[in-house]
Amino acid sequence: MIPVPGFENTRVAILGLGRSGLSAARALREGGAIPVCWDDNPQARERAEDEGFEVTDPTRAGVFDDIATLIVSPGIPHLYPTPNPVVAAAQAAGVPVDNDIGLFFRALAHGGWNDFDSPPRVVAVTGSNGKSTTSALIHHILQASGREAQLAGNIGRGVLDIDPPGDGGVVVLELSSYQTELARALTPDVAVFTNLSPDHLDRHGGMGGYFAAKRRLFAEGGPDRAVVGVDEPEGRFLAGQLSEGPGDDRVIRISVAGKLTGPGWHVFARKGFLSEYRKGRQAGAIDLREIKGLPGAHNHQNACAAYAACRTLGLAPRVIEQAFHSFAGLPHRSQLIGEAGGVAYVNDSKATNVDSAAKALAAFSRIRWICGGLQKEGGLAGLGEGLANVTKAYVIGREAAGFALGLSGVEAEVCTDMSTAVERAMAEAQPGETVLLAPAAASFDQYDNFEQRGVDFTQNVLARLPGL
Repeated sequence: MIPVPGFENTRVAILGLGRSGLSAARALREGGAIPVCWDDNPQARERAEDEGFEVTDPTRAGVFDDIATLIVSPGIPHLYPTPNPVVAAAQAAGVPVDNDIGLFFRALAHGGWNDFDSPPRVVAVTGSNGKSTTSALIHHILQASGREAQLAGNIGRGVLDIDPPGDGGVVVLELSSYQTELARALTPDVAVFTNLSPDHLDRHGGMGGYFAAKRRLFAEGGPDRAVVGVDEPEGRFLAGQLSEGPGDDRVIRISVAGKLTGPGWHVFARKGFLSEYRKGRQAGAIDLREIKGLPGAHNHQNACAAYAACRTLGLAPRVIEQAFHSFAGLPHRSQLIGEAGGVAYVNDSKATNVDSAAKALAAFSRIRWICGGLQKEGGLAGLGEGLANVTKAYVIGREAAGFALGLSGVEAEVCTDMSTAVERAMAEAQPGETVLLAPAAASFDQYDNFEQRGVDFTQNVLARLPGL
């Protein structure tokens, strides 16, 4: 656990008692604060009481009179589309609002890290797609190289649940826009921006607000090094704002859209080859084509981001390349379930938006595509050229018929449920084809989360292919 100092003998309110909320309450208590907890769920309140925490309804009059700050869990809106009433009451009372990420960075400022021979470092990763894979890949590379590393945030452990890092240790954080938007302190040593595509627009008041939430990771104190994907206008804008000039190697630009040139520090992938250039000269190269855990251009972008971050930490290209080959990938992210009869079965349930699904479609040819669910803003127009790889679509979800109508030029069968979609796709799949789950939609119309959807797909496949 990372104790949170600075609130000794003061009352700190916690709103939302899921993983991050309870973790924040424990870390604050360990640092000497008096947590005051609340969740609309009675069972969550009961769990907090069982741990000895005070549970108080924050909507009662006068509750915020003696509260130093309010800590909010990521799922609770604090601005758009409408602030949670508790958050609004805290703001009206002049009480600062923060989250567990802000507490983590606040705790680091009191950590005495300068006493180490090699102070611990923090690498924070954000972006629309690829955050989890990039974060896990950085963590894997560090561990494979013998470095102490911990993975936390949106992936791995809760950010305040990790062990205090030791001499030369690295903490790798995956951060969502919900987390970066609210955190009052954001001071990573290395910050990574993978890419940007429309997502969570209602929560951020539009695309500008969404980008602004991501950009805060680079603006609140500023990292020593910034790794920025420049394949979208927002990434190019961010890189330009952070850089003092073309040769400023504090900013490492990454791309899978084309070769990057100029005197700066660049990492890009073309036709399956990763290249690193610094001051106009090549400094490293890796053939990504045979790395099974990183298929497709979208994973090559993740590889570029992870490579660049690890280079800033002093790792050699050959060490990074060796670790790439032992990376198994993450569940529900271009995860190869197995192969049988010349047909591959791939679970990319994490492809919850059109952009990530388009990248999954571009990674394979001759696809039996299982898709559908709760559509997000913008429709399906962004699927683009990836649809040319689709032999047939098998649509699931409560609104499967409407989803199928949006798949222009693609043969689509309305299946509604996962069992029917898998059965039909497997029955029709031919050698050389891929049965791919890449929904291009949220899961909440039929599942609690994308993980549950991916497990359902996997179980349905394995049940029909017991030899896998």
